[in-house]
Amino acid sequence: MVAFMSLLKASQLATFFPIILGLACLHPAISPALALLLGLCCTLVLGNPHVQRTEKLPKPLLALCIIGLGAGMNVHQVLEIGIEGLCISFGFMMLTLICGLLLIRLLGVDRESGFLITAGTAICGGSAIAAVSSTMNARSHAVAVSMAVVFVLNGLALLIFPYIGQWFELSQSEFGLWAAIAIHDTSSVVGASAVYGAEALEMATSTKLARTLWIIPLVLALPLLYGSGEQGGSGSLKFPWFILGFIVMAALFTLMPQFQSYCDIIAMGAKQGLSLTLFIIGLNVNITMLKTAGPRPFILGASLWCLVSVLSLLVFLNW
Repeated sequence: MVAFMSLLKASQLATFFPIILGLACLHPAISPALALLLGLCCTLVLGNPHVQRTEKLPKPLLALCIIGLGAGMNVHQVLEIGIEGLCISFGFMMLTLICGLLLIRLLGVDRESGFLITAGTAICGGSAIAAVSSTMNARSHAVAVSMAVVFVLNGLALLIFPYIGQWFELSQSEFGLWAAIAIHDTSSVVGASAVYGAEALEMATSTKLARTLWIIPLVLALPLLYGSGEQGGSGSLKFPWFILGFIVMAALFTLMPQFQSYCDIIAMGAKQGLSLTLFIIGLNVNITMLKTAGPRPFILGASLWCLVSVLSLLVFLNW
C-alpha cells in the first residue's frame, strides 16, 4: 500500500510539476535562458507526460511572441544611428551569415541547428532564432541546442565586455556600438552598456534596435539562404506571416505614441511568452537528442561570436 501511494505521488508530481513550472516562467524574474534550462532539467528528471500536447505548441507560440516583440520597436530610435550605423550592422550581419554557412559545412554541424545558431549570432540571439525557426519548421531539439549556445555566450559577453572596453579605453559611443554589434541578446547589450555609462547605453540601444530590424529581410530571404527546407525540419518553408504582425506592432508603437503604455505591456508579455515557449521546447528535448548534437554546435557558435567580437573591436579601435 505504501509503495502504491509512493508511486501515485510520483506520478502526480510528474504530471503537475511541469505545469507549475511553466506557469512560473510567466514571471518577469524568469529569463528565457533560465526557462529553457528549467524545461531541460524537468524533462531529464521527471520526463514529459504531456509530450503529445507540448510538441505542437512551440511553433505558434514563437510566432505570436515575435509579433508581440514588435511592440517594443521604435523606428525613430533606429533612425537615430544614421546610415553609417545601419551599414555597419548590415555588414557584420552578412559577414556572420557567410562565415556561418561555411563553418556549418566545415565542422559538420547539423544544418538546421547550425543555421539557427548563425541567425542568432548575426542578428539578435533568441528573437532571431524564434523567427527563423518558426519559418523553417525547426525541430524542438534544434531550437533548444541553438538557444542554449547563444544564451551561454550571451552571459559570458555580459560579464567580460565592460572590462575589455575599459582595457582598450573605448569611448562611450565606441563601446555602445561594439556591444550592440557583438552581443546577441538585447537584454545583455543593455546590461553591459549600462555598466559602461549612460552614453554607451543610449548608443547601444538604438544600434541594437536597428540590428533587430534585420530579422525582417533575413526571414524573407530564407528560401535563398537555407533552401526549400527539404533537408531539415518538418516540411517546406512557410510564409512568415508573423513578420507582418511584427511590422504592424512596430508601426503602431512608432506612429501612435499615445499607445506606448499598451505597447510596453504587450512587449513584456511577449518576452515572458518567449520564456514559457522555451520552457516547453526544453520539455520536448531528451538526452538522446543532446548526445546526438555533441559539442560541434557550441564550437560553431563560439567561433562566430569570437570572429564578430574581434573584428568589430578592431574596427572601433580604428574608428
